[in-house]
Amino acid sequence: MIRDYSTGGKIARFVGLGLCLLITVFPLYWILVTSFKDPGAIFAYPLKYWPAQFSLDNYRGLFDQSNFAVYLVNSLIVSTVAAAFATVISLLAAYVLARFEFVSKGAVMGAFLVTQMIPGFIALGSLYILMTRLYLVDNRWGLVLVYVAVSIPLCTVMLRGFFENVPASLEEAAMVDGCSRLSALFRVLVPVMTPGIAASYIFNFVNCWNELFLSVTLMNSDSNKTIPAALNGFISSYNIDWGSMSAAAVLSIIPTMILFAFASRYIVEGLTAGAVKE
Repeated sequence: MIRDYSTGGKIARFVGLGLCLLITVFPLYWILVTSFKDPGAIFAYPLKYWPAQFSLDNYRGLFDQSNFAVYLVNSLIVSTVAAAFATVISLLAAYVLARFEFVSKGAVMGAFLVTQMIPGFIALGSLYILMTRLYLVDNRWGLVLVYVAVSIPLCTVMLRGFFENVPASLEEAAMVDGCSRLSALFRVLVPVMTPGIAASYIFNFVNCWNELFLSVTLMNSDSNKTIPAALNGFISSYNIDWGSMSAAAVLSIIPTMILFAFASRYIVEGLTAGAVKE
């Protein structure tokens, strides 16, 4: 059925889409502009939507008065390593769930899905006690371990959908030619599933990069804090350092923007491959 939209309908659609775009982009624009304002001009009235003079004082203060470079490196290490381990473990788990039938398969899938319905902060108390007894509090590798455990359920469900779209005949043909099942997985299926794996990795990386509650709870010293904990540190009982916070927010967005820029093709291919089952 072909729909013939009138000129008024087209205008209404464009106006609606323009408003949605404005609502989405304006907070990012405001953070960027605030980061380049002179600290004294941030609270100026009336509001200036474009600074009369750009200043780098907020960025200088960010690195001179805090360990922001350390926070940035910590976030990169923790997010990269945790996302990699979670993706590899989830890949193996998803392969088993997609290719094999066993008695508790439905229960395992149900458990993975149920974990996504429970707010993470509910387990903070017991998790802190566990990590304390393991001597992993205020330890970057302890945070990596927690992030891996948190990321595996949803990542496994995602990758299982990708595996189900790949014909089982591919690894069967490889095993006929002499490959073991594990060899067929990594030599045949993994190259075919590269878009889906990349999409899952990026999803895990962004979740770890933006996670706040676990980082604030488990990281105590400045030398181990991550970016979300650093941003939270700009909020005190009586004041909020909007300039430094905006500068830190801008810098924290850059790594994810670079990652999405280089992997956008894989993200689109991965999400579309997992969306339709033939």
